[in-house]
Amino acid sequence: MAGPLGRGGRGTLVAVSDPRAGERPPLPEPLPHPVVDNHCHMDIAREGEPTPVADALAEAASVGVARVVQIGCDLPSARWAVETAAAYDAVVGGVALHPNDAPLHADLDAAMAQIEALAAAHDKVRAVGETGLDFFRTGEEGRAAQVESFRRHVDLAKRLDKTLVIHDRDAHDAVLEVLDAEGAPDRWVMHCFSGDADFARACLDRGAYLSYAGTVTFKNAPHLREALAVTPRDRVLVETDAPFLTPSPYRGRSNASYLVPVTVRAMADVRRDDLGELCAAIDANTERAFGGAW
Repeated sequence: MAGPLGRGGRGTLVAVSDPRAGERPPLPEPLPHPVVDNHCHMDIAREGEPTPVADALAEAASVGVARVVQIGCDLPSARWAVETAAAYDAVVGGVALHPNDAPLHADLDAAMAQIEALAAAHDKVRAVGETGLDFFRTGEEGRAAQVESFRRHVDLAKRLDKTLVIHDRDAHDAVLEVLDAEGAPDRWVMHCFSGDADFARACLDRGAYLSYAGTVTFKNAPHLREALAVTPRDRVLVETDAPFLTPSPYRGRSNASYLVPVTVRAMADVRRDDLGELCAAIDANTERAFGGAW
């Protein structure tokens, strides 16, 4: 999850400066094969109220984004993710304490006990995440708490056989240090991959799926395109991190799952892949990464 305000929760408002921020980007041309948005926050709005879930899912499905993974990143949004996954066939959920949220809990044991209960609450909770490390928003004073929280989430994912979803901001080496020390789960995803080709290879060597967001379309992100180019087709995922990280040419406006086709088309161009074949691979990869079809 990204954005200048907050780490989660229903209806969180995020400041934006784009004068077109109130204008929703148009529906893109549908994809030739369905894909999955493997990381979104349908409970968060950049302005106003969140789009009703049924409407958001219908809009996404109309352009070939048939399923989504709803991610919780604090206790309220984790509960919402579980409820939403249970209520909608097209949704599975993930639950965790975001790394920026973890240092805010005076009793981490109690908070993690609630996350564990939510992770085990329903078979449509497929992921423990987003967890990880964020050295951009949390200073030195909170990093020990982040590392401890991350370690516990890794352990939880392994014990419950859930997919680990990792948030990594300005913490590449530290993320790998924790994973190497704890042992990575069988299935883990680098959410909104932000590294270069060398870091991509380091993650892939450890069994990761790499998930690319709208950032791969940004002019100032050639390193992401280089990473995407070296990612094997069977390890590529796509996400929105909606309502954040809207792909160009709509950067700065509110993101939603229906905009995944904009990112996927850019990814196909970078990789020189056939669009339909890339979509089919992303769809199959996401099922494997999150423990099977839903």
